[in-house]
Formats: sequence, C-alpha cells, structure tokens
Amino acid sequence: MSAIRIQSPTTALTLSIKHLTCNPTFPNFVTTNCRRSKLRRTLTTVAMSSGPLEVCAKSSLSVPNRLGDCPFTQRVLLTLEEKHLPYDLKLVDLGNKPDWFLSISPEGKVPVVKLDDKWIADSDVITQSVEEKFPAPSLVTPPEKASVGSKIFSTYIGFLKSKDANDGTEQTLLNELSAFNDHIKENGPFINGKDISAADLSLGPKLYHLEIALGHFKKWSVPDSLPHLKTYMKTVFSLDSFIKTMPLTEDVIEGWRPKVMG
Repeated sequence: MSAIRIQSPTTALTLSIKHLTCNPTFPNFVTTNCRRSKLRRTLTTVAMSSGPLEVCAKSSLSVPNRLGDCPFTQRVLLTLEEKHLPYDLKLVDLGNKPDWFLSISPEGKVPVVKLDDKWIADSDVITQSVEEKFPAPSLVTPPEKASVGSKIFSTYIGFLKSKDANDGTEQTLLNELSAFNDHIKENGPFINGKDISAADLSLGPKLYHLEIALGHFKKWSVPDSLPHLKTYMKTVFSLDSFIKTMPLTEDVIEGWRPKVMG
C-alpha cells in the first residue's frame, strides 16, 4: 500500500468566510453577519480539526505510487478538492488486493472513504455523505438537472465494446452527446449554469475516459458539430482539481483494454 497525503491550503478552507465579517458600520446587520461568520468558521474548523479523510483508490498500472484510472474514484477526489478538504490517499493494487483492504471493502472495489470512523463504499453514497457533513461550498445539483448527461457513460461503453459497426451503438452515443451539447448551449458553461456542481464532477471523469479510450481503440473523437460539448470538456479538464486528480493516459487505455478485447 502507498499513502499520499493531500493537504489543501488553509487559505482555501477559509475563503468562504472572507466577506462574512461583523460590520459595525451597519448595526442592523451586525447580529446576522456575526452569526453567518461564526457558522462558516465552525464549518471550516470542523473540516480542519477532523483531520484528513482516508481514501482508498486504485493504483497506477504503469507508474509506482501514482493514482490509477477509476473515474468513480476521481469523482470522489474532485468533490474533496472542490470542497478544499484534505485527504490521505491509500493506493491499492487491485490485481493483488491486500487483506487489510478486503477487510474494509469485501467486494474489493474502490473508492472507499473513511468518514466518521466508518468506511463507506460507492461514489454516490460517498459524495452525498461528504455533501451532508461539509455543506460549504455547496456542490448540490438541482433535481431537475441532476440526470443531465447520465446516460452518456453507458452508451459510451456500448460503443466501445461493440464489434459491429452497424449495430447502432455509435448513433446511440451521438444522440446522448447531442442532447448534452444542447443543454450546455442553453444552460452552460456547467450543467447547473455558471457554478460547477456534483453532476459535473461525476460526468467529467467519464468524458475523459471516453475521449482517451475511443480515440485509442476506435480512432473516434467528439465531432465538431458538438462545439458546446467540446468546450465543456476542455473547461472541466482544465480545472485545477481535475488536473490534480486525473489519471495517466496509458492507465486509462490499459484499464479499458480487457473490456475491449474481451
């Protein structure tokens, strides 16, 4: 096992309280502003005093002591990064799973995160739990937009694994990508408008895998007829949090190879 500590700067953790200070110039708002300031400071203190969260993640197949290619793990790490939460990354060789890992993840799957002294599996459950425990800054996607782009990953896998060029899987993927392109055109730059949210942090890693795997195995790329999707991908892939947690291209390729060749 390899362990890497990711420590977010204190300035990032306290950024949310920068403009919420007591202002004696406006007495009618002193009490309200003080309470807000204390609340935000409390949330920040909780995040710092509870210590780094422990995260079990797939290790790289090509480079020692480096994060691997799981898009669900990256989703969790993006959530922690965007919330400025420190974490300890425990890298696991999924080809030779150690006993200590199987004791906390009997199914042998990642990601697994320790929260409140309890190990939690499944990226949906993990990110929701993190949102509830550390609500600021909020990454909640409104219910009416939460499912936007949710079918892209499954249709991508169908096309990637397809051996028949005429089975319709490419068109099915294009239909989903086109619908997403239209949504971003009307609502962008992110799924929920100007602010990034949980839906982006879930979809971004999947689009990254799509771009690399389809480019390598099928010599396929997102068509120029979907400019808003392409801009969206470029924007998400350029985020500091994404760059910090993105897998190596060769790991993505090797991660999908058994599924494509099988």
